[in-house]
Amino acid sequence: MFGELDTSTRDIGFVNRYIISTDVDSFEITFTSNFLISSHVFNTNDKIIQFNIETGLDKENVGEIIIPLDLFDGEFTILLDNKKIPSNVNKTERSAIVSIEFDGKGKHTLDIISTKYLGIELERPNGGGCLIATAAFGSELATQVQQLREIRNNTILQTQSGISFMTTFNHFYYSFSPAVADYERENQIFKEVVKLTITPLLTSLTLLQYADIDSESEMLGYGIGIILLNIGMYFVAPTVLIMKIRQRVNIEKLDEKHA
Repeated sequence: MFGELDTSTRDIGFVNRYIISTDVDSFEITFTSNFLISSHVFNTNDKIIQFNIETGLDKENVGEIIIPLDLFDGEFTILLDNKKIPSNVNKTERSAIVSIEFDGKGKHTLDIISTKYLGIELERPNGGGCLIATAAFGSELATQVQQLREIRNNTILQTQSGISFMTTFNHFYYSFSPAVADYERENQIFKEVVKLTITPLLTSLTLLQYADIDSESEMLGYGIGIILLNIGMYFVAPTVLIMKIRQRVNIEKLDEKHA
């Protein structure tokens, strides 16, 4: 779940200062840019700082983010609309200075991800966000995307079998999901088709939120049940429907032939 980014924000032109509170301490981030920042949030589960921004320039949108190393350190990844963009990271004794430049006028989301949080190396068996669902529903803050994240972090990743499944799944999922997400943002019709297609899947996964899973065997049992349910919805039911339609068409043709 997204925790509220505690803000004592002092905006001076395009210099923005934000206070992020963690369980350990509070940290100030300075974001200087030639574009506007409309909102901001700190993802407490995935350790991601996200900014919703609005740019007025087609080219040369630039920004500089100063982040205390006590908060984020290691390697930094910057995502613009869930797509990695180039960045330069220079470190002082206390801070990381992240410089970015990108093209594109309009509204965007900017995510900052690091490999170390509060001095602890982060293992990410859960990979990044759900790119396809985020592109379909328009934001990491969408209810459907947050539900997926909660199910992943609070249910699936609480067992060793769930971690093993997510590790294998992510190798497959992230081999194609960036391209699908990019095409969703380019094609509104395709985006709506994807949204309609994945809605039954999201609905079935919410069943895990109400399951009392206390063991590896229960995780496997519920997981297999969800998989079989989705096979039924996406493959068996359409196949049976098509067969019924064909059968009906053949009967009508025979009736016309013998009429």
